Amino acid sequence: MVTLFDKDGRLKPNARKIAMLLAIFYAFGIGLMCFTPQTFSGMETPGIKHYGRLVVLLTPFNSLVHLEAIQSFGQLVWVIGQNMVNILLLFPLIFLLLCLLPSLRRRSRACLLAFGLSLFIELTQLFLDWLIAANRVFEIDDLWTNTLGGLLAFWLFDYLFKKAPKA
Repeated sequence: MVTLFDKDGRLKPNARKIAMLLAIFYAFGIGLMCFTPQTFSGMETPGIKHYGRLVVLLTPFNSLVHLEAIQSFGQLVWVIGQNMVNILLLFPLIFLLLCLLPSLRRRSRACLLAFGLSLFIELTQLFLDWLIAANRVFEIDDLWTNTLGGLLAFWLFDYLFKKAPKA
């Protein structure tokens, strides 16, 4: 059986190189997805507020609070899909960072990192809207959904790490 971790819980050199490349590639993808101007002008999520070029969604648990405003099955799928994508957005990156950095392998650190990255993304999107009208939305729910993704990544890593053979 292939062992990815040494006896100290660190990735072996080849696995480390692959995980590092994947983390860099995925972080670049997050940057493209979160910081480039958004051109989709389809359905608008209920509860969005416009303040000049700034677009915000500050209602906690907005999908539940504005459930009655959803008028079609397509809009319901859109809202649920947005939440699912936000849960999964940081999941791969946090998982890879847990593989690469043993110092992060505590639930509180993984959640704090996911929350911090999410807050950075949201504030940067707000800044980009102010600067270049990027058509991004600062969403308060993204903070908890991204953090939940970080927690799920921690749980999966913890489970797999305990099962993984060590050399």
